[in-house]
Amino acid sequence: MSNDSELARDIFNRSHLTGEFRLRSGVIAHEYFDKYLFESDPVLLRRIAEALAPLVPAHGVDSLAGLETGGIPIATILSQLTGLPTLFVRKEAKTYGTCRLAEGGEVEGRRLFIVEDVVTSGGAILDSVSELRERGAIVERAVCVIDRESGGSKNLAEAGIELEALFTMTELKAAGAN
Repeated sequence: MSNDSELARDIFNRSHLTGEFRLRSGVIAHEYFDKYLFESDPVLLRRIAEALAPLVPAHGVDSLAGLETGGIPIATILSQLTGLPTLFVRKEAKTYGTCRLAEGGEVEGRRLFIVEDVVTSGGAILDSVSELRERGAIVERAVCVIDRESGGSKNLAEAGIELEALFTMTELKAAGAN
């Protein structure tokens, strides 16, 4: 097995669940990758970030933008590996304190690179990018650990966002079968 195959197998073994699960998109799935299981494992999370780091553009990115909640730990470790600052993007702006959508710095005029854990329809990214763009951010690319291959990449492309996934659901399932 290659290192990528080993990582895919380890993600599958650590986080693959079966049963009935309602996804953010409203779809009922019978398989689920519990991102918190791989994100709470410090060794596995580090390996994931090391595999994602080459997908972060070397130029043209001012900051990583980790989406609440699952993208934040990934973005934080990617920040350590790439040297890029990180913004922590909320699902909605706070109504108190700084009243910001993104914590950790300003977004206006900055090129942000979205970091997410799992993408199904792309709805969470689309919602966040819409809000970030309203505040003047430039967002054209995103990365995720798992693409569930349920239209997210296409939906994001239609909004001018290129998605690159570390693994697709098909790849993880194949690795888990080995």
